[in-house]
Amino acid sequence: MTHQFHSTVLREYDIRGIIGETLGAQDAYAIGRGFGTLIARASKADGGGKLVAVGWDGRVSSPMLAEALVQGLNASGVNVRRVGMGPTPMLYYAEASAEDVDGGIQITGSHNPANYNGFKMVFRGRPFFGADILRLGEMAAAGDWDVGTGTVEDVDIIDAYIDRLLTGLDGLDPVVLSGLKVGWDAGNGAAGPALELLAARLPGEHHLLFTEVDGEFPNHHPDPTVEANLEDLRALVAAKSLDFGVAFDGDGDRIGAIDGQGRVIWGDQLLMIFAEDLLNRLPGATIIADVKASRALFDHVAACGGQPLMWKTGHSLIKSKMKEVSSPLAGEMSGHVFFADTYYGYDDALYAGVRLIAASVRLGRSVTQLRSDMPQMLNTPELRFQVDEVRKFAAIDEVRARLADSPDEVNFTDGVRVTSKDGWWLLRASNTQDVLVARAESDTAQGLERLMGQIDAQLAASGLVRGEQAGH
Repeated sequence: MTHQFHSTVLREYDIRGIIGETLGAQDAYAIGRGFGTLIARASKADGGGKLVAVGWDGRVSSPMLAEALVQGLNASGVNVRRVGMGPTPMLYYAEASAEDVDGGIQITGSHNPANYNGFKMVFRGRPFFGADILRLGEMAAAGDWDVGTGTVEDVDIIDAYIDRLLTGLDGLDPVVLSGLKVGWDAGNGAAGPALELLAARLPGEHHLLFTEVDGEFPNHHPDPTVEANLEDLRALVAAKSLDFGVAFDGDGDRIGAIDGQGRVIWGDQLLMIFAEDLLNRLPGATIIADVKASRALFDHVAACGGQPLMWKTGHSLIKSKMKEVSSPLAGEMSGHVFFADTYYGYDDALYAGVRLIAASVRLGRSVTQLRSDMPQMLNTPELRFQVDEVRKFAAIDEVRARLADSPDEVNFTDGVRVTSKDGWWLLRASNTQDVLVARAESDTAQGLERLMGQIDAQLAASGLVRGEQAGH
């Protein structure tokens, strides 16, 4: 028995497709067979276990994919612990907190449109991505699967997960905590039920939006990096005079936030708050951010006594780098924040929301004040434009070659990031789509215009132009 995946489904960081067009039950079964086989073979090699945790989000197609995935895992001789519908970080928790669990798979379409779905995976405590995912395709095409019989058990872990989230407030003054007023927007995503349980146990006053799980996302799309999706939360914060608001993406691993004045706190700005709080307790720690993050963040980490490290975009790449350099904190512009100081090192937006409360209390400043204290940089949004798949990496290589002798500071960690006295610009190829990504930041409007001119000049030298904005 063999299986061929659609050419667009196996991606750098996860597996993702359109239900009924590029992704279906047969694909889920094949993923189970491949992943299960790898777990079984690793177990045979070193005497480890063969238990995989499986969870899923609130999309209409998720239960169907879960059933096929579990069948595939079992058919490869692997046992399954189903933890049910919930946010992706709850599945990560099921894998990280239990010694007998050897891998985890979450079925989720994340922040993609309602007709999409996909898979995020953890293999024996490490991210499963890149070459690992391509290997599943090779194994399926060759029918290279073990044969066996596995068991299935259903375990309700949500209460234990909430207990663990609440440890983020340990040691804080309950009187101060009880004075906080916070708004939360689950966006009808998978984090809704967990958020209801969490908010019921948090000290202070909490107002919740759209916690009912609905895979059609009737109120707004659950992507907190798009400012329009924060309008409902902004209105709630204003109407109730709340201290700040927190929003989640569809599967609860990315956080968005606004302060009490309705200003967006972007991913790198949240990391500035988390870093300042953490570095008071762990001076000298290495804090990682992706190449799209503001210079203000890297400067702030250094000013607070930390070691800033710029790394490649991609949650799996960041998690791997954290383990390599023993970093207790990392984050991305996209709202993935990873805590490894008193947590497990994976991206959990619910835990990040708890830690935002904790940081504000420990630092003795409101979230609004913390946002006001940040430098007022001028920056572009993430500019994404279509470039043919065969050209996108080649174009970046051409830009690198031309900038080899640049008098400016040039960083080649992920694409090209050029820093000069009044700002920086970035050009990188997306790992998941046929697009180039550009971003620039400066102290002045004139500086920003000059930096964007440099991007356009580099593109022109490679026969490209910043064309139509491409979506995610």
